[in-house]
Amino acid sequence: MIKLFRFLKPYRFSIAAVLVLIFFQALFELYLPTLMANIIDIGVVQGDTNYILRVGGLMLLVAAIGAVCTIIAANLSSKTAMGFGKILRGKVFSRVEEFSLNEFDKIGTASLITRTTNDITQIQMLVMVMLRMMVTAPMMFIGGIIMAVSQDAALARIIIVIIPVIVVGVAIVMKKSTPLFKVMQEKLDRVNRVLREGLTGIRVIRAFDRINYEKRRFNDANLDLTSTAIRVNRIMAGAMPLMMVAMNFMAIAVIWFGGIRVDQGSMQVGSLMAFIQYIMHIMFSLIMVSMMFVMIPRASASAVRINEVLDTVPEIKDAKEVKSDGTGRGHVEFKDVTFSYPGAERPVIRDISFVSRPGEVTAVIGGTGSGKSTLVNLILRFYDIDSGSILINGVDIRDMSQEDLRSKIGFIPQKAVLFSGTVADNIRYGKENATLEEVEWAAEIAQATEFITSMNDGFNSMVAQGGTNLSGGQKQRLSIARALVRRPEVYIFDDSFSALDFKTDAKLRAALERETMESTVIVVAQRVSTVMDADRIIVLDNGEIAGMGSHKDLLKTCNVYREIVMSQLSEEELA
Repeated sequence: MIKLFRFLKPYRFSIAAVLVLIFFQALFELYLPTLMANIIDIGVVQGDTNYILRVGGLMLLVAAIGAVCTIIAANLSSKTAMGFGKILRGKVFSRVEEFSLNEFDKIGTASLITRTTNDITQIQMLVMVMLRMMVTAPMMFIGGIIMAVSQDAALARIIIVIIPVIVVGVAIVMKKSTPLFKVMQEKLDRVNRVLREGLTGIRVIRAFDRINYEKRRFNDANLDLTSTAIRVNRIMAGAMPLMMVAMNFMAIAVIWFGGIRVDQGSMQVGSLMAFIQYIMHIMFSLIMVSMMFVMIPRASASAVRINEVLDTVPEIKDAKEVKSDGTGRGHVEFKDVTFSYPGAERPVIRDISFVSRPGEVTAVIGGTGSGKSTLVNLILRFYDIDSGSILINGVDIRDMSQEDLRSKIGFIPQKAVLFSGTVADNIRYGKENATLEEVEWAAEIAQATEFITSMNDGFNSMVAQGGTNLSGGQKQRLSIARALVRRPEVYIFDDSFSALDFKTDAKLRAALERETMESTVIVVAQRVSTVMDADRIIVLDNGEIAGMGSHKDLLKTCNVYREIVMSQLSEEELA
């Protein structure tokens, strides 16, 4: 957890101010019982009204200054804790944005959401409590003991008996609760995951009438978390009654033995009242410490999880000396590329070699699981290859900066992903400073203008989260427009026409052919009709190239391609 406190550096002056204010607040609180004792022992006993008014006024002034210090300290500590949480969330989010897909798979999306929200909130709350209590509690404890001894040293021996009982009790509670907090956060991850799957997959759940099954699944995860939380809270709840019992027994002992000493004339009534106040200060300081110790185990478990994210070194990172762009524009080359996913028994693709040049269309086709999407993901360097090399304009992509590499590519994923905002905002996601004319041009080429203009606000119409208010074909066309607007050197279409009807597909491909004549185009497709006119068709089978060439050549030389064609086209269409 201490590693995370380095992010408090921007608030060091606020922290110093809080500590100073709390120091003076504690001093004033410790001074008040002494003034009260003087009023009782001198003013009341001697009947000196002026003394009572004078010291009473001083008490009011001291209490007012202490209250002002408390208010300012509370304000500053809250701002510091919230600012710390903001910085921490920013750091976690920035690190997650650097992760490769492999790191995402290892930690999990649901867990990353929990770590960025709930876990950081736990640490944020601990920082706020610590700022308020880490000075107050020790000062009130030590100062209370000193002032209690100054009132009556003999009576102060009661403290020596009670405090060890409290310390042992708090230690036992911490030892038992700490492991459970880590388990509880993991079970919170599970609840988050089940809930997220239930919300995003609601259409499938309803279509297959699995609502009751999902309810049971969520209830199981929820009950598992609840039972663990109840166990932890039962343990933690034992601390407070222990503290209160000890406090009350101490108060009884003080009043009992203090009353005897007052009766013997060894102690003044005012001193006894002040002594009781100091005992309360000591006990309340222990309660504050116990509250902090109650929060530390959970915050510590959260800190471990956050540090796991921050300490994860992304597998894919820029080279120490990145190379600038080579010659050519959009020249893509695979040289004996082999890649396997972490933990896989065998490579997904093996010994892939081909060249795709500007002005050419390279199509990739094959059966399910043949490695088509993996191949294009490697061009974007979502994963690093095991062997071989991928060159863009003659430069190995591992020697280029990721920003430079991806700025050259317009990627249209297999599953169209849109963001909440306007239609124009989603198209501008490909080029932030795109003008309205460029946005409209991209939409026109993507055959999206017709449905966009039919919407109430046109390009300013709102897109729901995930694009749920659009059809599959509309989302695909907006994804294509998003790639077109940046005018990249390389276009990658990962099965991006599957949701389009044949008429729209034909019009779109004709428009794309005109606009991408100077760029390299790589198309992954399931439909033979989509790849027939490509300059080069790569046929993948079990991760290897089964054939490469034009449509006519492959019909003659590649059995795998011929089987795909025969399964989709009739003899008349083939002729």
